[in-house]
Amino acid sequence: MQGWAATDVEAARARYRPQQIATLFVGESPPASGAFFYHGNNAMTRHMQRAVEAALGSGNGGFLTDFKARGWYLDDLVLHPVNQLRGAQRRAAWRDAQAGLAARIAEYHPRAACSASRPSSRQPRFRPAAVRRGSPCRFPAADSKGRFHREMARILPLLPGNAA
Repeated sequence: MQGWAATDVEAARARYRPQQIATLFVGESPPASGAFFYHGNNAMTRHMQRAVEAALGSGNGGFLTDFKARGWYLDDLVLHPVNQLRGAQRRAAWRDAQAGLAARIAEYHPRAACSASRPSSRQPRFRPAAVRRGSPCRFPAADSKGRFHREMARILPLLPGNAA
């Protein structure tokens, strides 16, 4: 897991956590490479920024600052990298992380939750943890980059906190 440090990831996550989370986005896990959404240096950041700007325009404070100002927050199903795992190990990590995600969702009290992960085969893992705590959920079908952008652009204006 070269490049990844839990303290860096959680410090960045805390820096951008809004006081009131309107919409929670759920990714799979922080990547093993160390490139993390809240560091502003990974593909998820670029994809989300492109989708937000296409749907809502660009804000004034920089993408991550505007993301927080909207009351939007990205958490991950698994809090340690799993992108280097395959098969049963990865599925076990997803399964083992569901209770933790459910507890965090209960703590956050988001008005909506949305899978921010692709491909679509990952989405069912997020639904049980979110629904178990009664959090409202919206899940884009995101089996390709183009479809992710189109689906997120369609959904973003409907989510709580869409006006920064």
